[in-house]
Amino acid sequence: MPPERRSGLKALVSPPSLAACAAWGAVWLGTPEQPDGPLAGTLVRIALVAFLLVFLGEHLLSRVRGPALAATIAGVLAVLAFVAIAGTPHGLSPILLILVAALLAAHFDWKPLLAMLGVMNAVFIGVILHFWSLPPRSLLVYVLAYASFQLFASMVMRSAAQAEGISERLRAANADLLATRGLLAESARDAERLRVARELHDIAGHKLTALKLNLAVLTRDARFADLPQPRLCAQLAEELLADLRMLVARTRSEEGLDLGAALQAVASPFPRPRAHIDIGADARAATLAQAEAILRAAQEALTNSARHSQAQNLWIVLRRESGRLQLDIRDDGRGSGEVVPGNGLAGMRERFGEAGGDLRVERVGTGAVHLRAWLPTSA
Repeated sequence: MPPERRSGLKALVSPPSLAACAAWGAVWLGTPEQPDGPLAGTLVRIALVAFLLVFLGEHLLSRVRGPALAATIAGVLAVLAFVAIAGTPHGLSPILLILVAALLAAHFDWKPLLAMLGVMNAVFIGVILHFWSLPPRSLLVYVLAYASFQLFASMVMRSAAQAEGISERLRAANADLLATRGLLAESARDAERLRVARELHDIAGHKLTALKLNLAVLTRDARFADLPQPRLCAQLAEELLADLRMLVARTRSEEGLDLGAALQAVASPFPRPRAHIDIGADARAATLAQAEAILRAAQEALTNSARHSQAQNLWIVLRRESGRLQLDIRDDGRGSGEVVPGNGLAGMRERFGEAGGDLRVERVGTGAVHLRAWLPTSA
């Protein structure tokens, strides 16, 4: 099943959706078989069924949709609701407008939302005046009651949307802090490893060399010529010095920052998409700038996939190939159109450029975003 369809099904069985379906069921049960309005009962039933199908279909669509599509769907639902309202005077059909208001509130800020609610309620008043027979006082009470319900539903949905936005920003900030902490920790480990290597070379190596020279003098002394201990000590000092030099050389040859733990930490705050990280054993960043470029690229890719696509998985592959450090990031989203570089992508490209590499971002045939970057293997 495509990821966007799977996400839509989850939204379909969420508590707000189930409550909306219960409200629609109340309208359906409250609609008489033979409405006393000017519209036929069959037409009213068709409008109600069409309203439910469009409402449920909206949940099955991808979250990657613009405000124009959301406004169009809300307009269709409002027209169907007006048909039901016109055919059932004094019925429960205006409840459907509350559902439309909640849908609009999920996609629009307060200024355009209030404008659209104003237009919808103006049409609502016109429908009541034309198809219903209510005294002015009852009309005012009726309209104010349902308008207040719409406003309440809009406030709840706007609060939920704002909370979701705050949650996304907190996840991004948390990932940024974790990336910074990972960089600092790995940089500190790398610096400590190099410091120990220098200390071994400069202090222990110096003293072992002095010990070796003094033992060599003892082995040439006639007084100790017949003793095996001086020669054995000289041989052990020679072997220890060789082992020490080999250890220092190996430590320096592994110079670089291991990004595995840092990348895992960056991905951990995101419930979606799920990060699959594959790092080669010899794929290590030569400098802190390279490590930061790689970590920030992974962080930006995770944030964009969580905000702008229905990607359920994101693959991060770091390899050392052809004398370069190759970074490959792709997701399984279903976007459309060219990838328009924003501040995030521009910052990523600048980081890779400053670290001596380059970056390319494109959308593949399936709609997924594919990021490819490279860095030199040396500082």
